[in-house]
Amino acid sequence: MKHLASLHQYFWKYRVRFFIGIFFVITSNYFAVMAPQVTSYIITKVQQALPGNSQTKLMKYDGLVEYLIGLLETGENRTLLGVVTFSSIAILLIAIIRGVLMFFMRQTLIVMSRHIEYDQKNAIYQKYQQLSAQFYKVHATGDLMNRITEDVSRVRMYTGPAIMYFINLVALISFCLVNMFQRDITLTLYVLAPLPILAITIYYVNSIINRKSEQIQESLSDLTSHAQQTYSGIRVVKSFVQENAMLNFFKGISMRYQVQAISLAKTEAIYFPSITLMIGLSTLLTIYIGSMHVLDQSVKVGTIVEFVIYINMLTFPVSAIGWTASMIQRAAASQKRINEFLDTNDHQTDEGNIIAPLTGNLVLDHVHFTYKHTGIEALHNVSLQILAGSKVLLLGRAGAGKTTLLQVIARLFETNSGKISIGEHFIESYQLQHYREKISYIPQDVFLFSDTVYNNICFGLPTQDSPEAVEAAAKAASIHNDILNFSDGYQTMIGERGVTLSGGQKQRISIARGLIKQPDLVLIDDCLSAVDAKTEQQITQNLQKALIGKTAIISTHRVFTSIQFDLIVYMEKGAIVELGNHETLLELNGRYAQLIRRQWAEQAEN
Repeated sequence: MKHLASLHQYFWKYRVRFFIGIFFVITSNYFAVMAPQVTSYIITKVQQALPGNSQTKLMKYDGLVEYLIGLLETGENRTLLGVVTFSSIAILLIAIIRGVLMFFMRQTLIVMSRHIEYDQKNAIYQKYQQLSAQFYKVHATGDLMNRITEDVSRVRMYTGPAIMYFINLVALISFCLVNMFQRDITLTLYVLAPLPILAITIYYVNSIINRKSEQIQESLSDLTSHAQQTYSGIRVVKSFVQENAMLNFFKGISMRYQVQAISLAKTEAIYFPSITLMIGLSTLLTIYIGSMHVLDQSVKVGTIVEFVIYINMLTFPVSAIGWTASMIQRAAASQKRINEFLDTNDHQTDEGNIIAPLTGNLVLDHVHFTYKHTGIEALHNVSLQILAGSKVLLLGRAGAGKTTLLQVIARLFETNSGKISIGEHFIESYQLQHYREKISYIPQDVFLFSDTVYNNICFGLPTQDSPEAVEAAAKAASIHNDILNFSDGYQTMIGERGVTLSGGQKQRISIARGLIKQPDLVLIDDCLSAVDAKTEQQITQNLQKALIGKTAIISTHRVFTSIQFDLIVYMEKGAIVELGNHETLLELNGRYAQLIRRQWAEQAEN
């Protein structure tokens, strides 16, 4: 239950709806308990009309019921049939009034829960965007999706139906018990005798439900994560003919979820009939003991009828105790999972306040970085100075640390030690949003949204009303002619993650998206691996023009001869092993010289 305390802020935000809803709940139940009293009055009036029962006295009722009885008793010629008829009409009116109040009860409390659900989903989504890139390396996408959908839905069942039914059952039980004790204390105690057993049952079963609910939610997250990974990698699954293997693995997870869900259902299947049994015992005790008291004339028949109606009215509220408790326990388990992410501090701090162009020299001073989830040191004592407006080629084998270096400069990761500065300021001093707005990071792993080509290219712009800029960026990335051949040109819809495009087309659209921002600093991470040599030549020539006056770092596994690089950096195992311009490194006759000679030999053979 302590995990649900984080929802108090939402109850306070919607306190007007909350308290008005409580008022409607209490009022509707007040009118509900009027009907048994009016029924008791009718039975007593009929009993008075029977021969030998003329001395039977009317009982005391609630103030509003007494006022209603006063109206019915007015007039000397009021017949028994008239009293019964008007009393029946009164019961009908009471039911209608209660129905209207219940309508407004749901319109306040249930609608409030929908507002809370909306706010909570937005809060979680916002938190997801604030979390660091490292966070997403250790948490599955399916699990993140499950927490913002399934878990939030279970929490909504607490903020809406559970709260409403809990207040409803407390109000109705309270009204019923007050009236029952006022009518006959002894009979009430007999009727309530099974309830302690019910309370113990609820306490014991709720702990079981809570434990099983947590297990179910964890299994559901595993199920969602596996399904999401399969859908995202469906081409790999099909190409390796692993459909059956993936299905069997999914069946295993699904079977675990099924077993846990059935186990919870069995618990609830025993729970709810047990509550109904307790209610049935109370009804039986009411009729049996009440009948004996009627025979010795210590209790009136109207009282027995009134008690039976109260017991029947209590059937749903008491049975709803288990249902409500189950919803609360499930919500607590889900909110615990949500809080694990909401309370995490794995996010980047944005304490900088400098808003200025990133036009100065880029300096890395003894930079170290280690991935927390693997312990791999990706950058080791990296020191580098890049002059403003210069073009840098970053070379190295896979795993050399090139991508990590670019991501550290883009502040997707924070360094473990060492400093990075641009101009006169450390990069942490810049306002984070402004800093990233002035940088174009074109990743190796291209991601395109399921949207139009046009919207994908101008994704990073504040407004999307710039067709000339989009076309210019597409031309610079050598993708303009391809787009014109698409079915709807720039308005062609791209499938999820760009599945309808070739690898080279995706990479070039990603380049166009990076160039259209007109950034001060451009970081390109091996984004030409899927294009042919001719297209690569066109793109690099266009990049040479597009990057004039901008600082650019291009990571690749091969040397681009169309771009005049001011500095070449060769990395191995997270460290810089060679540094200089083209001529200097050729004279050094080291790794760079071996790479470029091998590249020349391959070109000569082709």
